[in-house]
Amino acid sequence: MNAPNAALRAVRTGMRMSQDDFARALQAAGRRVGEPNDANKRLVQRWESGAIAAPRPVYARALEVVTGLPVSLLGFAAIPDGQVADDQHGGHDLTSPMSSLATPTPKPLAVQGSYEGVWLSRYQYHSSGRGKSFAGQHFVVVLQHGDRLTVRSLPGSASSSLSMDFTVDGAVVTGTWVEQTDTAGYYRGARYHGAIQLLAEPTGRRMAGKWVGFGKDMDVNTGPWELTFRDASTSKATLDRYNMVPE
Repeated sequence: MNAPNAALRAVRTGMRMSQDDFARALQAAGRRVGEPNDANKRLVQRWESGAIAAPRPVYARALEVVTGLPVSLLGFAAIPDGQVADDQHGGHDLTSPMSSLATPTPKPLAVQGSYEGVWLSRYQYHSSGRGKSFAGQHFVVVLQHGDRLTVRSLPGSASSSLSMDFTVDGAVVTGTWVEQTDTAGYYRGARYHGAIQLLAEPTGRRMAGKWVGFGKDMDVNTGPWELTFRDASTSKATLDRYNMVPE
């Protein structure tokens, strides 16, 4: 009998999701990346109780998309070579053959290289209330599944939290961003979101472009945004090292 997975439960509750909510988010993530799954509350319970020590790859990828963390940091055990995870037992989470017929998998876009790792995110914005421009910086962890990038800020790198979801087509990186500002800061916990498009340099070590989003008076704002590569590792030790305010 495996020990309960306290790490996964802590991440889920930290996201303020019930087990049902979490399962629905996993299903939605699977559809977005072209890998439908049948996650449900019972499966999440089995993971958290330790009854299932590790998820199958289709669920592992969905878990990374939803949480923004490598599956290795979600409390699961490594699966020995030649074995498979035990997700399929219990009659509750088998992917229906009909679902793959009803939802054709789109042809993957061209991907220039691997972008997984830790990056420094930096953008500039103008504050109309203060009459000057500022820069926002976060260390972020980038996870990649095919042509999809999931980006989440490390909590200790800034007082606000940042998330981005991208699709990669060659050197063009296009997606959306969401920032939850500090409740004690100037913007008092306001949530801002918008679109972003970046161009990746041939080295794969820098992406730069523009963001667009709505201001407090419903005006459309824009500004420069860049991501600079720092480390290819997403291990706990590496993330701990970058869980600090950028210099």
